[in-house]
Amino acid sequence: MTQNTQSYFLELGIINTLLIDRLTTPGAYLMAQDGNDVLLPGPYLTQDMREGTLVDVFIYTDSEDRLVATTLKPTAMLDELALFEVIDVAPFGAFMNWGLSKDLLVPNMFQKTPFKLGEKRFIRVIYDERTHRLVGTEKLGDFFDRDVKGLAVNKEAKILVIAKTPLGFKCLVNDKYEGLIYHNEIFETITLGDERTAYVKSVRKDGNIDLTLRKAGSKKSGGSDEKVLALLKENKGIMPYNYKSDADLIKDVFSLSKKEFKRTLTSLQDANKIEVKDTGIYLKD
Repeated sequence: MTQNTQSYFLELGIINTLLIDRLTTPGAYLMAQDGNDVLLPGPYLTQDMREGTLVDVFIYTDSEDRLVATTLKPTAMLDELALFEVIDVAPFGAFMNWGLSKDLLVPNMFQKTPFKLGEKRFIRVIYDERTHRLVGTEKLGDFFDRDVKGLAVNKEAKILVIAKTPLGFKCLVNDKYEGLIYHNEIFETITLGDERTAYVKSVRKDGNIDLTLRKAGSKKSGGSDEKVLALLKENKGIMPYNYKSDADLIKDVFSLSKKEFKRTLTSLQDANKIEVKDTGIYLKD
């Protein structure tokens, strides 16, 4: 229940504050100020719902394309972006778990690549002018603000990882811009839905932002030293790597670039904490 002002229109895809006009066998009919009403089905009614009071509901369309209300909150509302799971695939599109009784359809035309059962993707909820329904889209081009303000090289930014591409991981930056972290600059595990702090490498003319997870010029040898020492202790003081080890192998094992790995080995040797031989790294007592 709420004390908010009654909505003037019935608005698809968002929370509406509506007057309980009448209670019937199918449920409660809720009315906007313009006189139009919508059904809130019986399963969503509570004992404290009375005629003449206001209630907050989300409005979408049922399987027969009629407006219907629910007190449930969906995974995302109109124009919002969220991580959805594919729960069914049909010839014309994929259905996503939306948290509502009716699943959200992502038509084939709004998919970048074919969806597979059980996978998760970031989807934006939009209004489809052709069908007059709420649908999902993976094509986010017009979702991002291309007029980047307040971000410059090496500036800290809040990111949400939203897609993996051949070049790297696409990110939502500060809730409104598009950014990319290139694969060859990632030395740790990244997954969809991760929220992190990143740093701006460059802001391109098209409004896209190149990102890095490490601030340019920062010295993280201390953290790298501790990481290598911890791994050595976990492996009884011996690991079969050295300055000549393959860069991809170093990335997989230590989550470091080869340059940082070599710098760390030198730092630890200078501190007399390890010895590096052709056969590997040895922890000193």
